[in-house]
Amino acid sequence: MRGRHLYSPRDMNQQFKAAFTARGYRELRDTHTITIPNSDVVIPGVFKQIDFVKGKVLVEVQFGKYAFMFYDMAKFQYFFNENKADVGVEIVPCHALKKQMSTGVSYGEQLVYDIERLKRHFPAVPVKVILVDVDEAESAIDHK
Repeated sequence: MRGRHLYSPRDMNQQFKAAFTARGYRELRDTHTITIPNSDVVIPGVFKQIDFVKGKVLVEVQFGKYAFMFYDMAKFQYFFNENKADVGVEIVPCHALKKQMSTGVSYGEQLVYDIERLKRHFPAVPVKVILVDVDEAESAIDHK
């Protein structure tokens, strides 16, 4: 978008990483090997990864496409089923911020809408969705 200052998902992710790491959160990774019954296929080194964990609280910061937001719900469910999580927290841009970002990200209102319509069937793990926005005054200054 020529002539506009936009927010960078990569920069925002780096800021979240620094803030969570400073507060004692770390990455969670479960590595396993995929085998298929009645098949010779063996795929080693496959993993499920969560951005941040502290205790049994999982946090994903997602400034990507909608499919990744929804996949985070499946990862929360996986770790909940493995008794490694009590709750998942998904931090995503709101619709207003999405319109000010430099790449084609999704927005959290769509995720909340879809989760509510699944009527507690998926995910079965409790999930808190946090929508991120920017201060309008700061945004106006940045765009001049």
